[in-house]
Amino acid sequence: MATALIAVLTAAYVLCVLVRLRDGRPWPRSCLLWWFAAVATTIVALNSPLATYSGNLFWAHMIVHLLLITVIPALLVAAAPIRLIRSSSARTRTAVTSAVSSTPFQLLTRPAVTVPLYAAVLVTTHLTGFQQAMAQHMWIHHAETVLYLVTGYLLLLPLLGNEYVGRHLVFPLRAATIIACMVPDAIVGVTLMMSPHIIAPAYSRSRPDWGPTALADQTAAGAIMWVAGDGLMMILILVIAREWVATRESSFGGWLDGVRARATIGANTAALDDDAAALDAYNARLAALHHMPRPHHQSEESVHDDQPHRR
Repeated sequence: MATALIAVLTAAYVLCVLVRLRDGRPWPRSCLLWWFAAVATTIVALNSPLATYSGNLFWAHMIVHLLLITVIPALLVAAAPIRLIRSSSARTRTAVTSAVSSTPFQLLTRPAVTVPLYAAVLVTTHLTGFQQAMAQHMWIHHAETVLYLVTGYLLLLPLLGNEYVGRHLVFPLRAATIIACMVPDAIVGVTLMMSPHIIAPAYSRSRPDWGPTALADQTAAGAIMWVAGDGLMMILILVIAREWVATRESSFGGWLDGVRARATIGANTAALDDDAAALDAYNARLAALHHMPRPHHQSEESVHDDQPHRR
């Protein structure tokens, strides 16, 4: 079932890319690569020896958990499927814009909602009887998979890349949100490491002969949750920092351009609040100069050199 769904979604993604290419609108190759990376990681998490042992060993389950709630959502956000669907046609543009602008979507992607949701999911699925129940009922296992993917995707959607979400959080708030998520990672991990009691006895009854003892298995799972979980969050912070540095918002580039334009053109500061206004004023100034009487020594080439152009 999962494999079929992955195949359908991949076919839909590739079809949208082909539609853009047919219309002469290229799609970034990096996004396509991120999509296939997400697909490959999902297959590893759901249909691989690691996925098989995740039902018998707590530490293997924890690795799958991190793939589902952090790695795969991050790759999906980088693939920008929402932006791709929105740009496919006028109809999809209207539908996606309406959905993204809706109150439920805006609410579900706010850090004030996603961070508590992330913390609640971690605590509920690891420090309660959830793991024991999951080992006894397959539908709970499937529900956990969906819960992890949705929770991670909603959390990272407004934080990474340039996916279309209707609004963009400032970079310091993005980094602060990731840092806040490191707290429940550490709490859950340390609790599992330090607990003298077995939280999910089902793992001890189904573990392979070569596997660790139940308590050692739980301790290893806690260490993976803490170290690897926070390690992944640190990587995401570095990604956000890189995006911050690469964006003109991170520096005073736009502000300096405005100061330069005001000093050169002599326009009112209220009229040059952004780069676009500065460029319009610059072009208007050049147009006025173009119609002024020119000295006889000024060549026609020098006039053409002053024609406005966007940097």
